[in-house]
Amino acid sequence: MPLNIPNLLTWLRILLIPVFAAVFYLPATWLQPQWVNLTATLIFAVAAVTDWLDGYLARVLKQTTAFGAFLDPVADKLMVAAALIILVKFDRVPALIALVIVGREITISALREWMAGIGQGKSVAVSFIGKLKTTAQMVAILLLLYHDPVFQVIDTHVWGTWLIYIAAILTLWSMVYYLKQAAPQVLEEK
Repeated sequence: MPLNIPNLLTWLRILLIPVFAAVFYLPATWLQPQWVNLTATLIFAVAAVTDWLDGYLARVLKQTTAFGAFLDPVADKLMVAAALIILVKFDRVPALIALVIVGREITISALREWMAGIGQGKSVAVSFIGKLKTTAQMVAILLLLYHDPVFQVIDTHVWGTWLIYIAAILTLWSMVYYLKQAAPQVLEEK
């Protein structure tokens, strides 16, 4: 396993997951609810920034590795799944929406792994719709984690809920797109 800055940032993202989750389970006397929300939101935001930063640095520093290419999406999916599980537990996201998003991530990850195994990984490379889905999903999760009004006028719960539904629609749309891209190879394997 090559230890370079991008891979270390990915490992940091993975290590932040239990810290992120633990914030919600601290004794009530340690942090008031709004501080729990803010702390969790900041941890998730740091993780989201390291996701962008590790990819950027890997390209700029020419430190891309097969291990990093494998670990980076795993870290992303773990962080999103952890956030969605917590948001479901605290009634901020419907379980069905979380299942759609997590189920799609598992399905497409498996598809990409299989396609890479048969030498066709580029045919299911990240698309614009996938990037749009990720952006909507990350912003929605940040808003739903924060959960408190911003400046007493922006209802983060309402905006986050709308965005998570949009993210779920984009999730299904991108899954159909990737499955269509892979269909010729899947049909050949019969």
